[in-house]
Formats: sequence, structure tokens, C-alpha cells
Amino acid sequence: MSEHGRLDIHRARTEWLRGDGASCDVVLSSRVRLARNIAGMPFVAHASRSDRRQVLDLCRQRLLASDLSEQLMWVSLHEAQPLDRTLLAERNLISKQMVRGLLPGQEAAPDAPRGVAIALPDERLSIMVNEEDHLRIQCIRTGLDLTGAFAHIDEIDDRIERTIDYAYHPRFGYLTACPTNVGTGVRFSVMLHLPALRMTGEIEKVRHAAEDMSLAIRGWAGEGSENTGDIFQLSNQTTLGKSEQDLLVELHEQIVPRVVEYERRARRILLEKRRTTLEDKVYRALGVLRHARVISIEEAMTLLSLLRLGVVLGLLDGLAQQTVNHLMLLIQPAHLQRLRGQEMPQSARRVARAELLRTHLGEGRHAEPPDPA
Repeated sequence: MSEHGRLDIHRARTEWLRGDGASCDVVLSSRVRLARNIAGMPFVAHASRSDRRQVLDLCRQRLLASDLSEQLMWVSLHEAQPLDRTLLAERNLISKQMVRGLLPGQEAAPDAPRGVAIALPDERLSIMVNEEDHLRIQCIRTGLDLTGAFAHIDEIDDRIERTIDYAYHPRFGYLTACPTNVGTGVRFSVMLHLPALRMTGEIEKVRHAAEDMSLAIRGWAGEGSENTGDIFQLSNQTTLGKSEQDLLVELHEQIVPRVVEYERRARRILLEKRRTTLEDKVYRALGVLRHARVISIEEAMTLLSLLRLGVVLGLLDGLAQQTVNHLMLLIQPAHLQRLRGQEMPQSARRVARAELLRTHLGEGRHAEPPDPA
């Protein structure tokens, strides 16, 4: 898959799967992303194939020489297998658009020059080249830690800027392909598990409140994705006119803690007023996951969401939160096929998914995370 290292999908090393950190009962991960472009080069959507190749070669050379991580893996996405590209997207290391080489207003171009640099072994850092912008730099932390992620990405950004001249305007700030990113070019986001808000019918209030505050709320896979497994991404939508620190404080110290408390309050209501119903849902989920012979990705994610809720509320003994987090990733189509070592039609994936879940959640088998690092 790469020129400098290899992803080990069997091991739960991915940062956002760790299942610890501040507010980890609700917040799976925190991510900070920077949009940057190279001065003097046309934006990706208006660049020729030759221009994109030039940007790719320049960034690959400079990134690998910039000492950004102890081990940095480079993947040339236009040369990678489709399954490998999908696997990277499932791990939130590249966007869905990069899988197909898709740009706004253009048709998919799987062979369009593009790549990604990934820090190993924890995958805390990934840098997409020739996505919507020349560079999309992202840092991820487990739990609620936007401050830590921002400190890391700020250092990485400084190192890159020593060797790459960014497109910058003294009045408008960093110039980006999308107007909403102009200015700081920063996007703060958190991945939230909100099953109780859905079960109590309060999730739409969160959606409306997010819209009123100019925040985006999306599904598991980010922009353009639907909610699955009660997992949502909450992020700022605009960057112009606000400093990085203002955006950070607003989301990290004000908005996210409020959403976390809403979810916790909804969980307390379920425990106090609907405990039997809640326990029934959790144990039915465990029963199906332990014994199903065929299961779709949608049903599996819904049931694992209930399982994770049961774990964090102390309704299930001997099952680690990290185990459930990891299973949510391993049952995704590309991961499932990579584990089996072959591509499979959807019908075969449903059987394989059920078998994987039975293996790791069967009676007496679920006390430890699968394939621990």
C-alpha cells in the first residue's frame, strides 16, 4: 500500500479508537484540520494534470524530509487499489472525495495525481495532497482534546511552512478553494456518540442549535455522510473573521461540553425512568451480535451503538469500550474484506461480518479487545 511503512488494521492503534481521554463516554475523538495551498500554483479544481503532478511531487518530497513524525507513511492514492483507498477513508485518514479523485463540479478521476502522508503507528497525523486544496493537514486526539490537537497541528504547520510557501493574503489570510475556509483555514471537529439524545427524541434540537450557531453536524464519515450508529461529527463551518483561538475556545470550552452534558442528562433520564426498556435494548443488541449469521452494516452499527451505551453506563461487565470502538471499524466493508484477504460481494460480507462479531463477542470471549497491540 505504501512506500514508507504499513497500516496494521488488526491492531487497535488508531488514535480515535483508544476509548479514553476527557469525556470519552460521549466524545470519541477531536480533530483539527488545516487547509493550505501553495503560492503561485492554481487551485486543484483549476489545475491541469501536469500542475497536480508537480504539486504532488513537491509535497511528497518536502513532507517526507520535514521530520513530521517518527515514522511517516506515504501512499500514492492514484496508484493504490480501490479497496486500499476505501480502507483509508474508513479510518478517517482521507476524505471520501479522495477515494474517487472527486472534486467539486467535476467527474470522478481515480487516476488523478493525489496522495497522503500518515504518521505511524497511531495515525494521529495525516496530510492529504491534492484534495480540494493542495494540502489538507489533520491531527486527531482521542476524547475531547481539541487543544492538544491544535497544539500539534500548529507545530506541524510551522515545519511544513519552512519548506513550502503558502498562498496567503495580508487582509484575508490563508487562501483556500472553498470561501468558508478562507482566513485561518482551520476546521475544528469532534466525533460524538449521542444514542440517548436520539432515544429521547432530543437529537433534532441539537441539529437546530448547531445550525443556529453556524456549526455543521454530519454523520460518521463527515461531509455528505448519513448518521450511522448514533455517531455525529460537529464542526465549525466558517473561519473568516475569527482567530484560531476564538474558534477553539468556542467549540472546546463552550459548545461541546454543553452537548456532552445534554447527552449525559438524557442517559440519566433513561436510567431513572426507562431502565428496564434500556437494559432490554442493550441485551437484545448483545444477543443478536453474538448469534446472528447474517448482518448488514447498518444493523451492526445500530446494535454496536447500543452496546457501547451499555458499556459506558455500566450495564455490561467485562466488555471494554475500546473493543466496541474497534469493532465499529473492523465491520466496515473495506476492513472486512482486507481481514478476509479477498474482495467479496455484499451478501458474503454480511455473513463474514456476523462471523467476526460472533468471534469477538461470543460468551466468555469479549473481555479483551480484538488483536490487542
